Amino acid sequence: MDKDQLLRGRRSVLRLAACLGGAAVVGGLFATERTTAPGRTAPSPAPAPPGRGASPRTAARLPQASSYRLRPMTAYVPTGLRRAAPPVRSRPFLRVPAKDRTMVLTFDDGPDPRYTPAILATLREHGVQAMFFVCGEMATQHPDLLRKMADDGHVIGNHTWSHPLVPGLAPSRIRDELGSTSEVVEQAVGAAPLWYRAPYGAWNRHSFEIGAELGMEPLAWTLDTLDWTEPGTRTIIRRVLEGAAPGVVVLSHDAGGNRSQSVAALRRYLPELLDDGYRMTVPRR
Repeated sequence: MDKDQLLRGRRSVLRLAACLGGAAVVGGLFATERTTAPGRTAPSPAPAPPGRGASPRTAARLPQASSYRLRPMTAYVPTGLRRAAPPVRSRPFLRVPAKDRTMVLTFDDGPDPRYTPAILATLREHGVQAMFFVCGEMATQHPDLLRKMADDGHVIGNHTWSHPLVPGLAPSRIRDELGSTSEVVEQAVGAAPLWYRAPYGAWNRHSFEIGAELGMEPLAWTLDTLDWTEPGTRTIIRRVLEGAAPGVVVLSHDAGGNRSQSVAALRRYLPELLDDGYRMTVPRR
């Protein structure tokens, strides 16, 4: 598939996500509305880009012959489960509470051995922790990178198994996507994710309920770098620096395509943010 076809496919998926989702609701982390009422909910502020598994072929495929698939996913319960506090949320968190100049850096779709190690190295150089929302089909191939994330103090989040459009899935499939990914992470680092993010920012009631059952809270983003469109390193840097503000959650990617621009941009904008007095943080619970 050439680049034009790929971009057309991405635009089609994003249009579908927008139809299924709607506009995001702005709110503060730990101040987001919760509800148990049925019905669809609004997605996060902008659709996240397709990662690996965005195609119908890949999205329909889950692992067939791995140890963590030998028991039904409906029976999976993370070790030491701390369920998300009831009632179940109806909207994802979009930002962190910030009385000072704190921000959160997040990276989706990985881990990818071509780009994730360089991102980890830059974060380590500056003593910064970030969040990595991993796809199970990538994580199961690179558990060593998950362990490096955990060793460096980063937060590993759940980004489903194959990066599907969640509102189009049956509840059993949503649980399979989230549960299988949580299990891979738990096997690699000894603890299941406490946070998850819906691909394309497209959430629904079932995803909130199942995420809570698996002990996870939903986190979206405030600032989308749109790095998946490969706009150029300078453009990514400009978007981050211009959008920087207390409590902002930055969305970038370490997989799902050529992420060399994302790697190069991080090397430039991270020290500038730190020099400007910003502190990078990660939510803990």
